[in-house]
Amino acid sequence: MNHSTRRRLAQALAVCSALATICAFAATGDDQFSSTQELKKVEVKGYVMPDDAKPKLDHIMKEVDGPKITVTKKTSITKLDNLPTIIGNNPREVFAQTPGLYIAEQQIPGQVNLSYRGIGNPQESEYVGVFQDGIPLEGDWIGFPTLYVFPLPQTIAEVQMIRGGSSLLYGPEPPPAINLVSAKPSTEPMAGYTENVIGNNGLFATFNKVSGTQGNWDYLADAHYRTTDGDRDNGDAKLRGADLHIGYRPDETSYTALDFHAYDLDTGSPGALTFPQYQANPDLTTTPYDRLWTQRYVLSLSHDRHLDENTELVAKVWAGYQDQASRSQDRGAAPTTATLQDEQFRFTGIDARLVHHWGRGNAFTVGTTLYHADSPFRQWDDFGLASDEYDRPGVPCTAPASTDCAKLRHARSTSYASVFAENVFRLPHQWHIVPSVRLDHEHVDIDETIKPPNLNRGLVDRSVSHNVPLFGLGIGNDFGHLNESYFNVSQGWRPVRYFDVGSPFGSTNSGPLNDPRPPHVLNYELGVHGTPLHGLFYDVSVFQVNVKDRIESQPIANSPLGNTINVNTGNTRSRGFEGEVSYDFLQARDLHTTQHLAVFANLTLLDAEFTSTINPANLGNTPAFSPKYLARAGITYREDKHLKIALSAVSVASQYYADANIVAPAPNLTPAKVPAYAVADFSADYWVLPQLRLLAGVSNLTDKRYYSRVTLSSGLDPAPGRTVYAGFAYEF
Repeated sequence: MNHSTRRRLAQALAVCSALATICAFAATGDDQFSSTQELKKVEVKGYVMPDDAKPKLDHIMKEVDGPKITVTKKTSITKLDNLPTIIGNNPREVFAQTPGLYIAEQQIPGQVNLSYRGIGNPQESEYVGVFQDGIPLEGDWIGFPTLYVFPLPQTIAEVQMIRGGSSLLYGPEPPPAINLVSAKPSTEPMAGYTENVIGNNGLFATFNKVSGTQGNWDYLADAHYRTTDGDRDNGDAKLRGADLHIGYRPDETSYTALDFHAYDLDTGSPGALTFPQYQANPDLTTTPYDRLWTQRYVLSLSHDRHLDENTELVAKVWAGYQDQASRSQDRGAAPTTATLQDEQFRFTGIDARLVHHWGRGNAFTVGTTLYHADSPFRQWDDFGLASDEYDRPGVPCTAPASTDCAKLRHARSTSYASVFAENVFRLPHQWHIVPSVRLDHEHVDIDETIKPPNLNRGLVDRSVSHNVPLFGLGIGNDFGHLNESYFNVSQGWRPVRYFDVGSPFGSTNSGPLNDPRPPHVLNYELGVHGTPLHGLFYDVSVFQVNVKDRIESQPIANSPLGNTINVNTGNTRSRGFEGEVSYDFLQARDLHTTQHLAVFANLTLLDAEFTSTINPANLGNTPAFSPKYLARAGITYREDKHLKIALSAVSVASQYYADANIVAPAPNLTPAKVPAYAVADFSADYWVLPQLRLLAGVSNLTDKRYYSRVTLSSGLDPAPGRTVYAGFAYEF
């Protein structure tokens, strides 16, 4: 037994010992708690939230939210029904009240690139897990977790975000986890809704929905379509989608639902720019023939059952298919060929969780998650620049200069399994403690049958597996009037992915460099939040996130140009402050008012650096995309069936786009830092009749010219300019 194994075994024994001790203490606590028998005598069936506590739940998740225990974790909620209609999927407005989330913007609709607290590459949402109703939205959750699809805000009721400890609740991807909660059917027998909007750059969007509840059944069906010409030539896009929900509730203890989501995107890609090109003309198109096609279909079946008044089972099974195809012209001065690429993701998953409320306010949850994906990856070279997504020649390329041939073919698959348990113990004097444990297993397999002919290596045929135990501990205390302190320490990890095991565009020579360890994360968070006054909510915390064994691509010494390998390069540390505050002036005077005038602000201060690295020049550098501050602020007004207004702004500090913190770049490269920028958005809904309302808004209110997305291989992406839109919505 090696030292690492002995250490992990000791950790597990310590957690088990703590659990046993706390269980005994909680079961025999002092007289301030009523006994289990006393609760039965008064027939307490559930917890009734007092009126003065309700505002707190407008900002954070319930302490025990179904089978998820969130007490002692830092959480945020945005209820989209409290905001005016958001057209498209403008992530700035969706996440305006979500502190710390960095958005690397691009002009392709439906794609959202995220990072958090300077961890990971925001081009790929590398360290952020995104879910819809607990189901991963990434193409391949384990092997290729890039976010190509983001639901329309009209289909979402809540945006939930969980920081430290999210890996223990949702699995891989260290903090945070974002869960998009789908809109629920109307309680009326039938209700309809149509929304139609036009705007500049050829924008037209329509969203149509019908839903209702009849007897033991409820249903919801929607269909939407959005088209735009884009800011730049070849920036046109057509987005089509549909959702279907059918639910059955035979009694008060059981609910079963079938859900289906369909998504279809056809969009051009104007191309990245060099910095001189951006300075001369930010509307320039460098890739007039590039195109992207995305299709995604997901079917899920969920079941929620109360086994008794204290025990609830929540389970879901899902299956889906996503096809990600693209066409990229060659980058020569006079391009004549194009590269066609296709990634297919076929995935299935099961998630089952049981929560049991016991003793004197305690709750225990246990569960398992199983996931499998087959994700073939293929690439072709083709004569011409306007090939269709289905023009896929099958003859293998024989030389780098070959065309009309298949240059790459990978069979890829991942499997993932986990078991986890968590318990909240209620202790005297309003203390609570939450120990957590999770065991993850991943298996990645790659079988390459065609490789790029320019690479000096053999075919990839590899399988790797990892077992990862995770532990967490949360401690909190309720004090004063609706205030809570929280402390959380938790482990997380990032699975090894397809490109880590065998990059299709680099070398995969055998040896230790070809087998990187999964990156591990250790999170610390200490904070306090609450609603001490009607209308006021605050949350302030300090944090530190340690990332060990980052995986990055490195050139191979004494090998031809282009031969690279993904290896563990070093460790980073991110620490800082995060706070948010909101105040509802009208709710402060009347808790039950239907009018709300609220201001909000949130701020993240970040200090991040490399603490060790195999690249000596990077030691002490700031990791890429780690702005020293990220601030958001806004004001909202709403009155039911009368008016909704929202004005929000985000300000982001300058940041390096490369870990090397490039000081003197080559002439065509971007300066070392992405400049600081600030951008604002406005939206409003006005009811002219109880069923009819007018919609209007301006995204990027001041038409700010900026960029937040830079890739070393291609250049910078200008962020979208001003979009003005107006339309109407009718309910029937």
